[in-house]
Amino acid sequence: MQRFDDRDLGLAPRRATVSAVRTGLDVLLRDGHPLLKGKRVGLLCNQASVDASLEYAHDALVARTDFTVAALFGPQHGLWGTTQDNMIEWEGGRDERLDVPVHSLYGAHRKPPAGWLEGLEVMVIDLLDIGARYYTFLWTATYVLEACAEAGIPVLVLDRPNPINGVDVEGPPHDAEYASFVGRFSLPVRHGLTMGELLGMLNRTHALGCDLTVLQMEGWTRAMWFDQTGLPWSMPSPNMPTLDTAVIYPGFCLFEGTMVSEGRGTTRPFEIVGAPWVEPYALAAAMEREGLAGAYFRPLFFEPTFQKHARETCGGVFVHVTDRNAFRSVHVAVALLHHLRRLYPGQFQWKQPPYEYEAVKMPFDILAGGDTLRHQIEAGIPPFDIAAGWSAAEDAFRASRQEYLLYS
Repeated sequence: MQRFDDRDLGLAPRRATVSAVRTGLDVLLRDGHPLLKGKRVGLLCNQASVDASLEYAHDALVARTDFTVAALFGPQHGLWGTTQDNMIEWEGGRDERLDVPVHSLYGAHRKPPAGWLEGLEVMVIDLLDIGARYYTFLWTATYVLEACAEAGIPVLVLDRPNPINGVDVEGPPHDAEYASFVGRFSLPVRHGLTMGELLGMLNRTHALGCDLTVLQMEGWTRAMWFDQTGLPWSMPSPNMPTLDTAVIYPGFCLFEGTMVSEGRGTTRPFEIVGAPWVEPYALAAAMEREGLAGAYFRPLFFEPTFQKHARETCGGVFVHVTDRNAFRSVHVAVALLHHLRRLYPGQFQWKQPPYEYEAVKMPFDILAGGDTLRHQIEAGIPPFDIAAGWSAAEDAFRASRQEYLLYS
């Protein structure tokens, strides 16, 4: 395979960058790893897999001389995040510049077939998770662990921060009958784990059988938000442009299971919510009366350029997070759903299947991890009472994850 340096890529030489945290990728680039030495390696990554100087993992690792990157694998939205909307599959091919095959794990194959793994001796995973159960990169990684276990290929995970901290846990319990590609195994909506911790836990609790090694970060502590790490943000998917988006996403992804716009087709997805039939001042006033900590609801009109209600004027709210440590995204989203259904009973609708490879169950239910939350909203149960009902499951998960924590 052809090797090159930054000058061959037409790029300026990398600058030395100092940050409070070194990702697993940064540690690997500094120290190498004995598992990879002299091996043919597969790499699961995307455009957010960057080092502290914003060099892509696939560029940096192909340029290594102590091992050979022989194949690239990409999750939902593609290696470069080019498929803008949800549920748009992409096809692999060949990266002519790097001279390696690129395999799509969001399309005909979510689990890599044995033929794609032939000749590989180690698989490396370097993906930025967002800290919410529905984010599909985690579930892609679990399929890779399974396939590698069957092929006898060890896996090295280059760990990255949970961008919305590694402390907070929130959301309803997950019914195993509602397993899907937005929740293959039972987790709360917000889990407070890194990708390395998640895969280590799921590999054991679900007997995936993978020979798994996690290359840990340096300098990361559980209470950190991404902007406290000193690391650069590169959006992991097209509708995750900023850390602000990630903070609000755990609850507001639930709107994908409704016919209310979650702001896709605007420049602030998930922070903007609404529909053509919403009167924004009435909705904002109802939400303010809830007294929800860390949030302010600004009435607005907006026009999505694609997806739900494209090119229609929608009324709604912009959700400003005024205190991210107090903000509870899932609780806030449930309150907003409660008032949308209460104020507009004739217009509010749940989205119908299919959704994320599920053709029968309601999209909202597979996002929520069961049909209980939908029935509670339909019954008009107060949002504070709904959220209080999650406490026992949240506490149980905090206790069960304890043995899998890699960081203080």
